[in-house]
Amino acid sequence: MVNETLLVAEEQQFELLIDALVNNEYGVCDNFFTPEEINGLRENLQAYHQGGLMYPAGVGRNFDYQKNAEIRGDVIYWINESSKNTLEALFIAKIERFIAYLNATCYTGINDFEFHYAYYEQNSFYKRHLDQFKSNRGRRYSMVLYLNENWQQEDGGSLSLYIGDDTLSVYPMGGRLVFFKSDETEHEVHAAPNRPRISIAGWLKRS
Repeated sequence: MVNETLLVAEEQQFELLIDALVNNEYGVCDNFFTPEEINGLRENLQAYHQGGLMYPAGVGRNFDYQKNAEIRGDVIYWINESSKNTLEALFIAKIERFIAYLNATCYTGINDFEFHYAYYEQNSFYKRHLDQFKSNRGRRYSMVLYLNENWQQEDGGSLSLYIGDDTLSVYPMGGRLVFFKSDETEHEVHAAPNRPRISIAGWLKRS
């Protein structure tokens, strides 16, 4: 159970993200989870990676699916909505509260979501793209939560958001969450030359 004080602080985070999305086409919230929670999620990712449970992500879906290292170079592990892992259950619960708040305040009709851990080896990237399939338009909003420890701007690995004629850069500091529309905001993951780059990425969906 989340206490009332934490719920008020959480709603402020939700409002920050939603207001920024409406006014600027994207939102950024630092410390979306506590440092302890980020550390736990990072440990989960590292365990999956070291255990050989993460696999190369692809481009497209169903019969269009293809592994294409020229476009993207991350490996991923999907988070089960019913996960018994304490940190994953905490993550899912907060996402569900955000969806409920988004639906109540913006009438978005979100009724599904999916998230995965993402591990980018040093020098790997994901070229400019939209988070939307041509054959399935269900993804409405994209979210990325960074799990990196002690990330410095000189480490590189920024996320570029292409909004109108502007290119905006977001650096992957641990605990930072980025929120934008899946079918409108083109974006690109740049390489970090000297260290891996890790996150949880996913989508809020409407069927």
